[in-house]
Amino acid sequence: MKQTLLIIDAQQELMEGNQEEQGVFDKDKIIHNINTVIEKVINESIPVVFIRDLDVSNGEGLGFQIHKDINVPSDAVIFDKAATNTFYGTPLNEHLSKNNIEHLVIMGCKTEHCIDTAVRTATINHFDVTLVGDGHSTSDSKNLSAQQIIIHHNETLHGHYNVDNFSVVRNTNEDLFIPFHNKYRS
Repeated sequence: MKQTLLIIDAQQELMEGNQEEQGVFDKDKIIHNINTVIEKVINESIPVVFIRDLDVSNGEGLGFQIHKDINVPSDAVIFDKAATNTFYGTPLNEHLSKNNIEHLVIMGCKTEHCIDTAVRTATINHFDVTLVGDGHSTSDSKNLSAQQIIIHHNETLHGHYNVDNFSVVRNTNEDLFIPFHNKYRS
């Protein structure tokens, strides 16, 4: 099964925060976990795709770039998006299809927006998904702490399906690139 690591909106200003927005919860741990998974994929020759949100830092400058502490592989593909949905208006779906990708391992920010949407849209687009449960983050909302949002989404998205394709939630220390989605299929 061909697969890729998809890292969404792990951008400098989004993760660190600015005058109007707080940074993401457990930022250092998320960066460490992203780098750990990147090391795994480099050793297994699995491609990496980064998605950057054009709303972050108005799509320019250092704040728009992938976080400075993330070890971006030299052959990583980078797409920019203008919507919450990583697939909308980007060449991502075409890129994945052209490369016969069937399984996406997803990490990044923000949990309740771009991560949730990417997981659900990926299953609709016939990809199995592994969401790295300790590899995505957000900031506090008016009603919930970031930690509550993350826990809720990990529970909700584990076992989520769109008839043929499924999402599961696993952690960084697990064999993320040995999918077990078939156990959910009848």
